[in-house]
Amino acid sequence: QVQLVESGGGLVQAGGSLRLSCAASGSTFNIETMAWYRQAPGKQRELVASITRGGNTNYADSVKGRFTISRDNAKKTAYLQMNSLKPEDTAVYYCNAVVVVVATRAYWGQGTHVTVSS
Repeated sequence: QVQLVESGGGLVQAGGSLRLSCAASGSTFNIETMAWYRQAPGKQRELVASITRGGNTNYADSVKGRFTISRDNAKKTAYLQMNSLKPEDTAVYYCNAVVVVVATRAYWGQGTHVTVSS
């Protein structure tokens, strides 16, 4: 079992920055990929960014050049640095961890709200 706790959300003006954190606990040894997803009101949850254990990253086109995902394996924490925020970035942001042992299993945090005002 893996538990994920997000923090760092809040209200920010357009053009501002926020840094989200996702702290993992439990059976974290086998976490392969950590990712951030977001879900805006009335929309489906979408992948924002992901990072593998080895540091390979992937970003949604809408956030490339503005968001940076990073991971501190020693601290069992993933981060999402969000710069040049836009109102359309407003959503609940969820941390995701993929564990690979015999089978693959995904874990989710409870979400943190990000609101960007224009």
